Amino acid sequence: MKQKEWNIPLSGPSVSQELLEGGFSPLLSQILALRGFTTAAQAKTLLFGGKETLHDPMLMLGMAEARARILRAIESRETVAVYGDYDVDGITSTCMLTDWLRSKGLSCYYYIPDRNEEGYGLNCAALDSLKARGVSLVITVDCGITAVEEAAYAREIGVDMVITDHHECRADALPDAAALIDCKREGDTYPNKNLAGVGVALKLMCACEGEADTPLSRYADLVAIGTVADVMPLCDENRYLVRLGLARIAEKPRPGIAAMLRESSIDPRHLTASSISYSLAPRINAAGRLGRASIAAKLLLTRDAASAVSLARELCELNRRRQSIETEIWKEANLQLAGETPDGPIVLASEHWNQGVIGIAASRLADQYSLPAIIVCLNGDVGKGSCRSYGGFNLFEALSACADTLIGFGGHALAAGLNVRRERLEDFREALREYYLSHKPQPLPEVQCDLLITDPSLLTLENVRSLDLLEPYGNANPRPVLCMSGVRLEMLSEVGGGKHSRLRVRLGQSHFECIYFSHSAAETGVREGDLIDIAFTPQINEYRGNVTVQLVASAVRPHDPYALCDAILKGDCACLRAAAPYCPERADFVRVWKGMGSAFTVGCDTGAVIRQCPAEMEPEKYCLCLMVFREAGLLEGPGGGIYGAARAQIPGKADLDATTLIRSLHSFSI
Repeated sequence: MKQKEWNIPLSGPSVSQELLEGGFSPLLSQILALRGFTTAAQAKTLLFGGKETLHDPMLMLGMAEARARILRAIESRETVAVYGDYDVDGITSTCMLTDWLRSKGLSCYYYIPDRNEEGYGLNCAALDSLKARGVSLVITVDCGITAVEEAAYAREIGVDMVITDHHECRADALPDAAALIDCKREGDTYPNKNLAGVGVALKLMCACEGEADTPLSRYADLVAIGTVADVMPLCDENRYLVRLGLARIAEKPRPGIAAMLRESSIDPRHLTASSISYSLAPRINAAGRLGRASIAAKLLLTRDAASAVSLARELCELNRRRQSIETEIWKEANLQLAGETPDGPIVLASEHWNQGVIGIAASRLADQYSLPAIIVCLNGDVGKGSCRSYGGFNLFEALSACADTLIGFGGHALAAGLNVRRERLEDFREALREYYLSHKPQPLPEVQCDLLITDPSLLTLENVRSLDLLEPYGNANPRPVLCMSGVRLEMLSEVGGGKHSRLRVRLGQSHFECIYFSHSAAETGVREGDLIDIAFTPQINEYRGNVTVQLVASAVRPHDPYALCDAILKGDCACLRAAAPYCPERADFVRVWKGMGSAFTVGCDTGAVIRQCPAEMEPEKYCLCLMVFREAGLLEGPGGGIYGAARAQIPGKADLDATTLIRSLHSFSI
């Protein structure tokens, strides 16, 4: 099993007294401090911000023109169409705006292109079909900002367009439309540049209504689903919109969402943003990936409970089919690799792969091999590829450097799409490899911990419950990952037929029960009695009336003392909080001193020092003993350092408890 790199913070955050006096728990205060909050007012805005966080939609460039054109369409009873994207953001945007326009008495069609047959965005054939239905106004959602040619064609055939989007704009070429709304446009003054497409569509409705209460009361649920699924930052007004949407679903879910929740075995009262990300969004997305986006749209629009049940089941079946196709692509991709890990980005191609699903398989390969992955679906002489990054490698810049081997490409740093000719595929693979090797990113820790827990009192029921105030979790507001280092594993057993593991660890005099999903006991790599490191999120567990704190492990490993030992030996004062549990006692000093022969010298580097550590003594404690001896004058090294230091004589006895290091450690002791 590959050993993951961990980043454990040895120093704790500086928590302002104002946060603690503001009523926030010690654990929540530390998390808030880690995220840059220093005042109670800032924290309250994040945690409890409400309607006051919403911004005026009229600040968006083009909103006045869009509002005027849509109100004219309502007054004249025009036939209109909403044109959306086939992902979750696009589908929720389409359904929301379609329902609202129909509520105004308009005949309104919706159009979501077939991912496999039509591809992303506007196309002229679709505009022709809408014109034939009598449509005089097309409103785009979550697409259109780059549709220069299609907008010109719409004008030629006498169809007005209001374009709403949230993607990056090309400053040199914007579509010629009746109105153009995208808060990323140059000169736009709207404060929140991170609205999802559904958020922009909501702002359009609010502008037309002249207030926000009515649209929010009807559509906050759809806004929440689209915003979370599109991985928008959950801060500013986005956080309020998602929180409001989750509350609406919990209180009174629309029939389609209620049916999806039942099919997913989710209690709406316990719905979170994570539930949307991992349960609802994949089901809605599956319809678009397999060219059946209309099923998801019908589900979200229906008011009939029986129809909702039937459509939800069909959607879940599509998701199972998507999972099966994805797994087959992933297996075939691994066969092509023949068990070897390339020294550059993975670039694989086949004529048999499903265009709508290859992006998910590429993500899976990127995670599996810790490399950027590109999967190409070949059709005749041309291949369409989906690209996923890994480790901070900038895909867009890489594709730009290889542009002469491609027909075209688009996307951003972490995900992109491309078109390539079959005969240039090997040229592209080699060009991308060469670029990667010369721009290889520094490896990032795979286990990134936010806070090292050295005091078990931080994990009381009250403290852990207080973290619920941080919900909804998501982009820019992730669930905090805590960790313990060097704790004793007292018990390890398997549950769920061996699929999962249950652990009990001891920190100080406290014991904590842990669950480690999708890892058998053998796969944990640890054994009972070991000292281990564990990364986790704490939760409240209720079982048969017994309420306890349970740790949900995200990573486990045998204890690695190197980072803390290295910091101790280098005299890093920031590590003293983490080192405090290893504070030596008199018996420890005596043992270490007696173990030193007259010719003893401290190892030449941290690894060598750890290897000198006496059996059954923690390396961290041994390193602290050495540093105390050095401070007391019992060890002398070249230039005053610890590496290579030898025993020294001092007049009289050394008062080790009087050293600055011991006093500092005692000040942190639990």
